[in-house]
Amino acid sequence: MTDKTQNAMWGGRFAAGPDAIMEAINASISFDKRLYAQDIEGSRAHAAMLASTGIITDKDAETIREGLLTVLSEIERGEFPFSAALEDIHMNIEARLKDIIGEPAGRLHTARSRNDQVALDFRMWVRGQADAAIEGLKALIRALLVQAEAGADWVMPGFTHLQTAQPVTWGHHMMAYVEMFGRDIGRFEDARRRMNECPLGAAALAGTSFPIDRDMTAQALGFDRPSANSLDAVADRDFALEYLSAATICAMHLSRMAEELVIWSSAQFRFVTLSDRFSTGSSIMPQKKNPDAAELIRAKIGRILGATVGLFTVMKGLPLAYSKDMQEDKEQVFDAADSLMLALAAMSGMVSDLTANREALSLAAASGFSTATDLADWLVRELGLPFRDAHHVTGTLVAMAEKKGCDLPDLSLDEMKSAHSGITDAVFDVLGVENSVASRRSYGGTAPENVRAQIARWKEKLS
Repeated sequence: MTDKTQNAMWGGRFAAGPDAIMEAINASISFDKRLYAQDIEGSRAHAAMLASTGIITDKDAETIREGLLTVLSEIERGEFPFSAALEDIHMNIEARLKDIIGEPAGRLHTARSRNDQVALDFRMWVRGQADAAIEGLKALIRALLVQAEAGADWVMPGFTHLQTAQPVTWGHHMMAYVEMFGRDIGRFEDARRRMNECPLGAAALAGTSFPIDRDMTAQALGFDRPSANSLDAVADRDFALEYLSAATICAMHLSRMAEELVIWSSAQFRFVTLSDRFSTGSSIMPQKKNPDAAELIRAKIGRILGATVGLFTVMKGLPLAYSKDMQEDKEQVFDAADSLMLALAAMSGMVSDLTANREALSLAAASGFSTATDLADWLVRELGLPFRDAHHVTGTLVAMAEKKGCDLPDLSLDEMKSAHSGITDAVFDVLGVENSVASRRSYGGTAPENVRAQIARWKEKLS
């Protein structure tokens, strides 16, 4: 095959032929350079342990430590010469270290492999992302608590099937999302506890014959313990899968809230006004104020769920221990983590800035026969009707009000009595939306006193 034929088959990007294709598919430096800080931190801990156990000299360990700090400084200043020919961040750093300090650099890789090195770096990076997600969620919850406290007794419609169901409070609705995002914190914390085992020292797959101290490196790198099985240590990516699973559920919660903000900010609802900082205009319709930030948050679940499915698919058929397939673990996790943190920050900003329209919320709460259940409950409680009979009487009155074009509180007492003779004017006490929400005092209910108690509980929890 001629060079001209090769170029036609592989295109200009791979003009050098098969070797260039192999380099392109094999190299990961374009994305795993994000692990530079973890790689250097792990190498420093490893060198210190090698010296402590007498495997290398203290002098070599100190030279390695200083050289690694120089490499770190070069990367952070944007002066590091990354090379695709050196494949990955580990070899790039090691080669540069050799340029700087010479022979001692070759001793750094004693008693370890790139397999346990990348498992360590990636685990440390994901652990950091779990911590970042937890802090991002706490910031969002604090913003929601401010909204909930301001509107603890503001009435609004609660929906099922997006149809008016029963009145609730604005604070209660905000606190529903606090509970959701609180569970997300729990998932990230739980995943973090499980991932906090150090794989360094597993070497390629079987451990090492050198007298290393794995407890020392685990402690130095903030892990609870070293991993117990060297095969599992290099083959495991459960930590990334658990992070992605928690991130996917969190992104789903963000998407649900974003959908409500899109609906609530529409001209048809007018429940909330989003700030200009998180809205855009139209290029052709001057009256438009588009909830673009909410819509983009709503879409992020696609990328994050896609990353989760992608990594599950990579890992599902791999025999122990390490296979090159596992190089495909990072890009999708990096993208998912970036997407999640951006969505959390944007949602926190929107919630902090949004203004709830109390008047529109109240008007909507009183419409759609939202106190029908309160009427049925009153018939059961005051007149002793079986609930099914009370349900029928209430349905009759709803139909009557609908025919008249009014709401239940607008019916006269005589009209009420036509459905059941035992109804008295005391029924009107339960037909107001404020009375309705105030009566829902069962634990977890929407009564303002309940909402304020839950706000206090969460403030204490976050402190």
